Amino acid sequence: MATILVTDGNERSALAVVRSLGRAGHRVIVGASKVASLAGSSRFASARIALPDSLARPGEFAAAVDAACRSAHLDLILPVADASIIALQSMSTFRDKVVSPPLETLLRISDKAEVTRVAESLGVRVPRQAYLMTPGDARNVGAFEGQVVLKPTRSVRATGARAKQRVMHATDWANTLQTLRQLPAAAFPLLAQERVVGPGIGVFLLVWRGELRACFAHRRIREKPPSGGVSVVCESVDLESTLRDQSVALVRAFDWSGVAMVEYKRDLRTGDAVLMEINGRFWGSLQLAIDAGVDFPALLVDAALGRRTTPVTAWRSGVRSRWFWGDADHLLARLRHSAADLHLPADAPSRLAALAGFIAASVRPWNDQVIRFSDPRPALHELRDRLRLSRSPARAE
Repeated sequence: MATILVTDGNERSALAVVRSLGRAGHRVIVGASKVASLAGSSRFASARIALPDSLARPGEFAAAVDAACRSAHLDLILPVADASIIALQSMSTFRDKVVSPPLETLLRISDKAEVTRVAESLGVRVPRQAYLMTPGDARNVGAFEGQVVLKPTRSVRATGARAKQRVMHATDWANTLQTLRQLPAAAFPLLAQERVVGPGIGVFLLVWRGELRACFAHRRIREKPPSGGVSVVCESVDLESTLRDQSVALVRAFDWSGVAMVEYKRDLRTGDAVLMEINGRFWGSLQLAIDAGVDFPALLVDAALGRRTTPVTAWRSGVRSRWFWGDADHLLARLRHSAADLHLPADAPSRLAALAGFIAASVRPWNDQVIRFSDPRPALHELRDRLRLSRSPARAE
């Protein structure tokens, strides 16, 4: 079995990776900003190390991972977050051990404008959108109908001062122009995108050297923030062959080898699946795929080690997964703010329905992504973190 470093130990996806690889018999070392971390608390973590922040100090992060590679005789390095992948592919001397495509490939698939161009060339439906280099570029774009979403072209910039970029909502085109005028130059380039109203669908793939090794799909039930973000309650669903094939074609168009999440919205007006973005990394609800029968981390490591495996293209539908604290944050946002303030669509559940959904999830035996009786320490670690956060006077909603 292999010795593997998993970074970003405070991510839920890292916890799912550690549990998967530990059960498979691998020796798993967890790296995080502190030795104690969510994934590092798991009984499947063999060792834990502290790593510098990959977003704020990418060079130091890469150097620390290189040192760990030498001292622990690592076979593989599995970065979980975008910033960690970029840092290691940019600066590490052990790039051959990093389980991720090259930096150029990663930056292409992370660029929403480039993904749109490739998708349109393949006949994949995308929202109406405009690429804005400056606020003034919006004057050359015809007004969009309805709400508009303003998105960074990448969630993490690979050059200059690295920082995570946030998504913004505008009620109409006039509000869009006003919002753009208030943004600093560093916020650009941006995508102005027509808002598609409908349930979110995630298509998850492992493609290795052009071959489909695994696939999976889920629908989002609740998200954080409520207007759209990470899924906090989701359910495994069957995957239409046409949607699977176009998702694989998209990923192959980037010469991608690894895991990827292809995100769609099912347009309530037309029923069509509309492409939102592609994320070339593990996703927050990874534990659901594993619970439903598709063990992406173990399959990815097998591929990286050159082992042949039978492609996994079937799973149990109707399996639900919940992140308790994320669901609690969703409920608090719904209770504290109006639907208009949260930019919710007209058919969004009422506050009472949101409360009822939270209570139902709390009493039904859904699989929680963190709380596991067979591995209880991560849940205790998360509880301690939440209690510390609640006592902090600087807590942000």
